[in-house]
Amino acid sequence: MSKFDQARLLMRARKLQKELQKEIIVAEAGDGAVKVEISGEQKIKAIHIDPKAVDLSDIGQLENWVEEAVKEAIAASQRLAAEKMKPMMGALSSLGL
Repeated sequence: MSKFDQARLLMRARKLQKELQKEIIVAEAGDGAVKVEISGEQKIKAIHIDPKAVDLSDIGQLENWVEEAVKEAIAASQRLAAEKMKPMMGALSSLGL
């Protein structure tokens, strides 16, 4: 692969990274009691908790919902990144990555 092709590939990778920064995925748990917003780069942007849907005498349930929503958000973010990276995988493998 030529230096020019490598530079083009690097530019495509940076563009993809910027696109992933802008993507926001929302995952829910507890029938919407907990919502997690995460970027395509897997950075948590916000966690929303509906106080009307939470029983304060059962904090364990709230903790479970938060964990479930975070796990789902991360998984969805990983799927999004993998899907966007798919076209670049052949070029990356030719670089030995």
